[in-house]
Amino acid sequence: MIVPRLAHTIEITGPDAVAFAHAQFSSPVNMLAVGQWQFSAWLDARGRVQALFHLARSSDQTLVMLLRGGDGEAVAAALRRFVFRSRVTILAAAPCQLHGGPAAPLHRLCGSRGTLGLGCGGHGMYLAAPGEEMPDWCTQQVRAGWPWLPAAELGQWLAPALSLLRLRAVVTDKGCYPGQEIVARLHFRGAHKQHLCSLASPDAMHAGEALCAGNRETGRVLDVVPVDPGFEALAVLDESAVMDFKNGRPAVYTSESTVQLQRVWPA
Repeated sequence: MIVPRLAHTIEITGPDAVAFAHAQFSSPVNMLAVGQWQFSAWLDARGRVQALFHLARSSDQTLVMLLRGGDGEAVAAALRRFVFRSRVTILAAAPCQLHGGPAAPLHRLCGSRGTLGLGCGGHGMYLAAPGEEMPDWCTQQVRAGWPWLPAAELGQWLAPALSLLRLRAVVTDKGCYPGQEIVARLHFRGAHKQHLCSLASPDAMHAGEALCAGNRETGRVLDVVPVDPGFEALAVLDESAVMDFKNGRPAVYTSESTVQLQRVWPA
């Protein structure tokens, strides 16, 4: 089943585009080659994820952000406040349908005739309909642990809760960027108590839905895809809920149905 996705993209252009993005974003932007993409994020000073995205370098002076949740114009407007003297232009494109298509090497740009396409290994993501539509690409991304954030969850989660170090959307071995001190402290002290997990349920789950044990909220659903049978989801769970699952006490459920824990990714 094809899950509709809207692509919100932002183009950062100019002689200082790479330097500006490297200073603002949490990935190693200065290592990104033309024709490649990387996971990246924009954090606030508290280390919380304001935007999660694919960052593609289409030319020496052009970067394209493909947001994994959120509004392109809102993110672009927020970024413009930090331009100061940098020689960059930041423009959001009109949202368009995102399509899944033929397999292409991971992290490689694969579009044709000026159309952006991102190689994701077993599939590709394209801003225009490819010749061969791949209906299960969203399921592949959920199973790979690639978060997609509902608008209400932006600014809510620290990077470890979304397993962003695993994706190298955040790194600890580059210069200063917003939220870096929090990222480093959580990574080296290992004190984070929330984990990105995949879940399965015979009944519907919904992005943004709370997961509860009794009257206590123990997690939040981020992304859901229909499968046969039922549904699979990515969610952030408290460590106590993860331990309940592992100890045979799966007390995490939605208001309508019990869910099963499939996988836990490292913080």
